[in-house]
Amino acid sequence: MGQKVSPIGFRTGITLGWQSTWYAPKASYGDFLVEDQKIRRFIDQKFNRRMPRGAVAKTEVIRTRNEVKVTLHSARPGVVIGPRGGEVDKLREELEDLTGRKVGVNVIEIKEPDLNANLVGQAIAEQLGKRASFRRTMKQFCEAAMNAGAKGVKIICSGRLGGSEMARKETQKLGSIPLHTLDANVDYAITVARTTYGVIGVKVWIYKGKFGEEIEPRIRQRRRPPMRGGRPGGGGAGGRGRGRGAPTGQGQSRGRAQAAVAPVPATPGKSAPAATEKPAVEATETPDAAKAEGEQTS
Repeated sequence: MGQKVSPIGFRTGITLGWQSTWYAPKASYGDFLVEDQKIRRFIDQKFNRRMPRGAVAKTEVIRTRNEVKVTLHSARPGVVIGPRGGEVDKLREELEDLTGRKVGVNVIEIKEPDLNANLVGQAIAEQLGKRASFRRTMKQFCEAAMNAGAKGVKIICSGRLGGSEMARKETQKLGSIPLHTLDANVDYAITVARTTYGVIGVKVWIYKGKFGEEIEPRIRQRRRPPMRGGRPGGGGAGGRGRGRGAPTGQGQSRGRAQAAVAPVPATPGKSAPAATEKPAVEATETPDAAKAEGEQTS
């Protein structure tokens, strides 16, 4: 059987840095480890499980001799910081009460949320909790990540999808995901969607390219509606003639010819006109006559 390994843990210490940076003697190592877990759980409950959501994707902890420095990577730094920094000050006091140490808080903005696996997984879990279609949601976020500049995306949802009795697994994949290439920058996250019919697990892989290569966001071009005869829309016989690909002049002349050839209903007691082909001939000869007059004047 194939053995799966987390892309983050596989690259930590080689091409990725540690999310907790500190040194401790053997006696206090376990206490610091539990304390880091409490800090991350508290921040996740505060900013990701309540409204308004702060969209905190990663929490880094750096310990010095006298202080604990906590760095939050958020897609909504305004929600985390609050008006005039009030939320940051409140968070600092709560973390100091939780740890019993002096705490410093720093907030870093995530400029492209569509390229962050944790934020994508949280968004998918939120949509599934609202009973959205899982296939449509997975496809939508895959395309959004590719439009943002990703080179590969893979999303797996497993559980009672759609409320079915039998749990199953669905996969959506675009591009390439090199899992064994340590030089490849692959972001990975696993989140949980708690629905009324059970828990659905969401796994997200996003391949951003090799380390050191900057991702250039793709320009999203808007598709314009087809123009008919130099202007949008257009009705009548002339508009239909131009819609078939004919030039403007030909469409107009064809429309006039059709209007001229159309039979005129006869009134009771009077005979219908003999022939109505003469206006049609004049309409079709109008461009040639104009061309001849232009040559004479030139």
